[in-house]
Amino acid sequence: MSTLEQLLAITKNTFQESMRQPVLFVVAMAATLFIILSNPFATFTLENDQRMFVDIGLSSVFLAGVIGAAFIATNVLTREIDNKTVLTVVSKPVPRPLFIFGKFLGVAGSVFILMVYLVLVFMIVEVHGSLETAAAKYHLPVIVFGLSGMIVAFAAGIWCNFFYGWTFGATTLTALLPITGLVYLLCLVFSREFGTQSIGLEFEPQLWIAGGMLFMAILALTAIAIAASTRLGQVLTLLITCGFFMMGLLSDWIFARPAAAIMAAASKNMPVAEEGADALPVVLEGSDRIQYALLNFGHMVTPNFQIFWLADAVNQEHEIPVGYIGSTLLYGVLLIVAALSLAVILFQRREVG
Repeated sequence: MSTLEQLLAITKNTFQESMRQPVLFVVAMAATLFIILSNPFATFTLENDQRMFVDIGLSSVFLAGVIGAAFIATNVLTREIDNKTVLTVVSKPVPRPLFIFGKFLGVAGSVFILMVYLVLVFMIVEVHGSLETAAAKYHLPVIVFGLSGMIVAFAAGIWCNFFYGWTFGATTLTALLPITGLVYLLCLVFSREFGTQSIGLEFEPQLWIAGGMLFMAILALTAIAIAASTRLGQVLTLLITCGFFMMGLLSDWIFARPAAAIMAAASKNMPVAEEGADALPVVLEGSDRIQYALLNFGHMVTPNFQIFWLADAVNQEHEIPVGYIGSTLLYGVLLIVAALSLAVILFQRREVG
């Protein structure tokens, strides 16, 4: 068997195993409920209800992706190590780096289905919009097509489970992806009272970009979870993954703000430059210099997940620059490569027998 065939076999097996995990379906349904409920919850604001919905909805998508990726990534590797089934794979022989990479791709495939489905649900609810007044009309195509799509997907899951023995959660979630995509397309074509309209009238490309950036962040967290699960158990791996997630969201507040405060305090104590002269460089001394260096180092090595959060730019109707998208994607790829490289190093000498 060639290297590519081995990689595809591991990826396929991991993907199927990930899709069969009940936690994926539970997370998807819970997030669906939160996204739908975020629409009426957003109407309790005193200002822009739609802006609040975007914040709550994208937060629900992001958090669901984190929880789903963390549980799936920890299960697919930790369980095989604990059950010694990994020994039958690496003794084929299959290179251990290939095994890690295949596991990551398999988990990434299941996470991709979860994220695309949730973003589609978010976009469908966004088409409906918040009912800011009592006179506002419901978006009938969203309600009719949305409920019909859910019923068809659940019916397909029950049918396949009863007659073919297929896993209900995996079958239903797989069916929901194309059905939800079709529902979204129909909601773009039909207006609130089933009149036809231009497909681009309700289409929001900026929101799709924001959802894509969240998926890149989830892939980076998946790679981190894979790396942690090579040496740690499920509970510790989940704690480390969630810890990296929280640190990544708060890295600017934990590291950058204190560093900026130290620099600002030092600049106030500097002598004022003469008019027309170049500004004097700020020089830190003693403990301030050490503290500033440590804060900068912590900010540099901690993954920064705030750069993937584009909801604020969308709400403020700022155009997202192509250069920012490219640099953010490159940063995400580098995070994934670094985490997978660490996973290979940790797993290379791991006793699995």
